[in-house]
Amino acid sequence: MRKTIMIILLCIIGFLLVVFAVWALISPGKIRAYTEPNSLSEKFVMDINGAPNGFFINSKNTGNPVLLFVSSGPGTDDYVFTDKYRDMHIEDEYTIVYWDYRYMGIAYNRNMDVDSVNIQNLLDDTYAVTEYLKERFGKEKIYIMGFSGGTKIALMEAARHPENYYAYIGMAQCVTDSYENDTLMYEFMKDAFDMRGDQRRIMKLEDAVIHLDSGNIKCKDWYAYVDLLHDAGGGTIRDMSEFESITWPIITCSCYTLKEKIGYVAGMKKYRTTPLYSELDDFDYRKSITDIKIPVFFISGEYDYNCPWELVEDYCDQLNAPQKKFYKIPDSAHSPLWENAEETHKAMTEIKEMTLNG
Repeated sequence: MRKTIMIILLCIIGFLLVVFAVWALISPGKIRAYTEPNSLSEKFVMDINGAPNGFFINSKNTGNPVLLFVSSGPGTDDYVFTDKYRDMHIEDEYTIVYWDYRYMGIAYNRNMDVDSVNIQNLLDDTYAVTEYLKERFGKEKIYIMGFSGGTKIALMEAARHPENYYAYIGMAQCVTDSYENDTLMYEFMKDAFDMRGDQRRIMKLEDAVIHLDSGNIKCKDWYAYVDLLHDAGGGTIRDMSEFESITWPIITCSCYTLKEKIGYVAGMKKYRTTPLYSELDDFDYRKSITDIKIPVFFISGEYDYNCPWELVEDYCDQLNAPQKKFYKIPDSAHSPLWENAEETHKAMTEIKEMTLNG
C-alpha cells in the first residue's frame, strides 16, 4: 500500500514538474518586434521618484506621437492583452507606452513600500513619466490614455497638467462608484439571465445585492458581482468568464517570464492593501472634475457594464472641454481596444487627426 502511494505521489510530482517546465518554456518574456527602420520595441524597469516602474514600448515609427497608456486595476498590467490580441495596430499610429506603475507588473518587488502607493505619489509619477517621454522622444506634448481603473489616475493628471497633453482618452472610463453604477450593472445582468432562463444565476444575483428604498441597488461584494457580470456577457471580454478573459491570458502570455507572472499576481494582491485602493473609492467625476482644458475622448464597449457606457456618455455630455466625443464600440464589452480592434483603431486614428495639430 505504501509503495502504491509513493508511486502515485511521484507521478503527481513528475506531472507538476513537466507542467512547470512547459509553462517556463512558453514564458520567454519577449515582446513583439518590428522590421521598420524607425520602429521600437522595448521592455524595461526604471526608477521613478524612488520606486521601480515598468515599461513596454511598441512603435512602428518613433516619429509618431507618443501615447502614455495608464494601466487598469489599479495594479493590473494590460500588456498581456496586447500580447494575446495582436490585430489592434495602434502602434501604427502612435508610439504606445504601456506603463506598469510603481511596484506593479514587471516592476513588482516583494519588499515594496506599500504605504508609498497613494494617489499623490501616482500623480507625481505620472508627471515624471510624461516628462521622461517628452524628453526622450523630443515631443512638446504627448497623449494620455487610461483604461478602466487607470482612467482615474490619467483623468486626474490630465486635469492637473493639461499643458503636457494633446488630449485625454478614457477607455472604459470610471465615472462613479455610486449606487447608480451598481444599479445599471444589476439591470443588465438581470435582463441577460432572464433571457436565458438562468434561474440559478438570478438567485445568485439577488443574493449579491441589497434593494434600497430609493429603488437603487447596492452590491454586497464587488468581486462576486463582477464575476456574475462576466457570466452575463458584460465583463472584461464579452461572453468570456473571468478565468478566460483575465487569468488565462496572464498564464499563457509570452511577454512575461515565469518569475514575472508570479510577481504580476503578487503585485495585484498587494495593491489591494495600499492607501491608493481606498483613496480611489467614493468618487463621482461628474461632480469633482467638471472642466478639462484639453480635448477629451471616451471609448466604451456597447456591452460594458463594468464601467457602464451610459454613465460615460452622460459624463461626456456634462464635461466642459474644448473638444470632446464619445465612441461606443460595437461587439465589445470592457476592452474595446482588443475586442473590436478595427473600430477602435478608427477612433484612435480620428482622435489623432483631430488633435495633433490643434
